[in-house]
Amino acid sequence: MRIEQSEIRDGTGFSALILEDEVVCAELLAGAIRDEGGIPVVCGTVAAARQAIAAQPFDLLILDHHLPDGKGGAFFRESREQGNWAAAIMLTGMPDLGIAVELTRSGLFEYITKPFHLEQLIECVRRARLRFPSFRPDRVFMDFVARAPGMRKVRSLVQHAAVNSHATVLLNGETGVGKDVVARMIHQLTFKDKSPIPPLVCLNCSTLPADMFEAELFGAEKGAYTGAHQLRTGLAEAANGGTLFLDEIAEVPLSLQAKLLQFLETQEYRRLGNTESRKFDGRIIAATNKSLQDEVNRGTFRADLLYRLDVFSIVIPPLRERKDDLGELIDLLLTRMAEKYERPKPTIRMDDFLALLNYDYPGNVRELRNLLERSLLQTPLDSNWLDIDLNWPRRLRRTASPPPASPGPARLNPLPPGSLADQERALIQKALEESNGVIRRAAAKLGLTHQSLLRRLKKWPELRQSFSPAIK
Repeated sequence: MRIEQSEIRDGTGFSALILEDEVVCAELLAGAIRDEGGIPVVCGTVAAARQAIAAQPFDLLILDHHLPDGKGGAFFRESREQGNWAAAIMLTGMPDLGIAVELTRSGLFEYITKPFHLEQLIECVRRARLRFPSFRPDRVFMDFVARAPGMRKVRSLVQHAAVNSHATVLLNGETGVGKDVVARMIHQLTFKDKSPIPPLVCLNCSTLPADMFEAELFGAEKGAYTGAHQLRTGLAEAANGGTLFLDEIAEVPLSLQAKLLQFLETQEYRRLGNTESRKFDGRIIAATNKSLQDEVNRGTFRADLLYRLDVFSIVIPPLRERKDDLGELIDLLLTRMAEKYERPKPTIRMDDFLALLNYDYPGNVRELRNLLERSLLQTPLDSNWLDIDLNWPRRLRRTASPPPASPGPARLNPLPPGSLADQERALIQKALEESNGVIRRAAAKLGLTHQSLLRRLKKWPELRQSFSPAIK
């Protein structure tokens, strides 16, 4: 059973993986989860559970310890090592105090011995829902696309960072991957129970000259330096009670890194020209597109500052490593852009979509967004199809012929994981199913000509056979 992401996003349920090989017990557990508003996925083996957790994120794990092909405890440790921070409850008919202590230290929420009363488990699930934020659907994740394993790990770490509200978070990723978006999500989750949410203040460390950095961050008294004609409030003071986001932290001048380190360690600062210490009460998030360890090796970044920043690290993968997200990401971006420009949302032709899948996006999500926005603005208002700008980037090409007339806009759903050929086959199969096997209708849905689709079907003759005799 696969959980549709919309079920979680709209707040109608939480997801629970039940790893239990006893059928009767598994059915009782699944029923209890449904009664609590959850969506259970039952697996009878560790191998099946690995496949399930690789396919989608879960809010809760209910694990039997003794299974036909392994131990639930080993699976729990394995999932933790892969960045899955869901609440976990262990069930066992042969309790072992040593194992219970070890797993609890590793983050296990509860250890329950069999036989147990179902009310005991339900009460445990309810306590976990209060403690773990992943149970409570938050609007902050409504536009967060995380089909790819790397992004599911990012989502899990964001939730974990929000629980540890005093830990400094270091975001690492290439330019354009969305480090600012992740920082905003951490901030909103950290303070979501406060009304109004306290401020998120960003300082881009690469945009300030060295002689202005300290005044911008900590503030300055009137007359503290030439040109200081009035009191200047620093960004640390403005972010007090909320989040201070230090973007491009690798660009902080070496001469000022000692003061930044002192601020991080003591949570105190002084305005320029003032001897009074001020307390910063909030969380700090830093981000960089460089390897700080490489900068330390070059002598441009302090090792002690790196150690202080690297308390809780989140690495955001580049877009070329998360192609499973591309279909849903394109659909989301086009929806937002159509709303922004108050115009109908067009559809991408299949060949254009495959070209987008083949591209490696050196500028990551920012480049994809710019390409789609540029293409949308060049698409006529009465067109059902998005005119992809083929001149930018130059490495992006499509070979499709102009699409035939279509009675209405067809929508390409986000693609399933797999190779490019698998994804193309899945699109064609879906279009044929929706068109009752009529090739001309399927071609129109895909933005292809009749002949172009026939040529593609030669690669998968079984598709034609499965729709025979309706196919023509």
